[in-house]
Amino acid sequence: MFTPPRPLDIEAEFPELARHRKTATRLHPRPGTPGPDRSSVGGPLLWPAGEAWPVCREPHRRDRGRRTGETGEEPVPLLPVAQLFARDVPGLVVPDGCDLLQVLWCPFDAHGEQASPGVHLRWRTAAACVPFPDPPRPTVVGDEGYVPGPCVLDPEQVTEHQWAELLPEDLRRRIEEWEEALWEEAEENGDDVDDALSYDADFAVAPGWKVGGFARWGVTGPQEQVCSCGRPMELLLAIGSAEWEGVRGSWRPVEEVASTGGDGAAARTPTRVVVGRGGPLLVFVCSADPAHEHRVSLQ
Repeated sequence: MFTPPRPLDIEAEFPELARHRKTATRLHPRPGTPGPDRSSVGGPLLWPAGEAWPVCREPHRRDRGRRTGETGEEPVPLLPVAQLFARDVPGLVVPDGCDLLQVLWCPFDAHGEQASPGVHLRWRTAAACVPFPDPPRPTVVGDEGYVPGPCVLDPEQVTEHQWAELLPEDLRRRIEEWEEALWEEAEENGDDVDDALSYDADFAVAPGWKVGGFARWGVTGPQEQVCSCGRPMELLLAIGSAEWEGVRGSWRPVEEVASTGGDGAAARTPTRVVVGRGGPLLVFVCSADPAHEHRVSLQ
């Protein structure tokens, strides 16, 4: 999969943005039948021989945002969410001695202070694992949007720029003025204002599933993430409900433009995962040691 070039060279418009640039890796999940030795979303995992499958023992709700249908203390087997091999995903930072990240979660909302699935990380050495073809499945889930469909991945590195709210004030103000001028021009020409370029939508943070890069803060606003050791945390993984936004969607891969036509609704949501209120679920790890306890923010 290939992301189209940005609609224009935003650093030519605002040269200071070169200091607020990062590389992220879009995972480009697509429905398929991944094997346990491949990077995937919702696919089978490698697993250490003799290690029990993990369960969540917290109280759970069956329905998002509602107290009805509690499951009590019944253990819930975790669902495989993603398996990422360092060899496949450029920019994936792993602890020393590891070459594999596995992401699992409990498919209920009652975890921590906010409504979100309970995310668990496992850092592995692939050579020490064997296929685990038939892990236990929960008898009920809190929401079908927490059950990933099996997808193969086609990782691609892209350039991102810092979310607008976190840019220096003067730069942010000039970007806002630039956007307003584009919107006014669209109105004068009788064009749809929603089709006008937007810094956050077209030049800042890639939507969908990605590793590294910048966090997308569209709903909650920026939240500082600091590890318990005192070091700043970095974005490990973003789990998005859609791979691009809108009919024009400038992040839509060129292959999807050619193959789906229209808005490509099915291709926009290949994993069938729905998180939060449209924003991504963000997983952060310590910048000094990713094996430290991670943190989650749900937009």
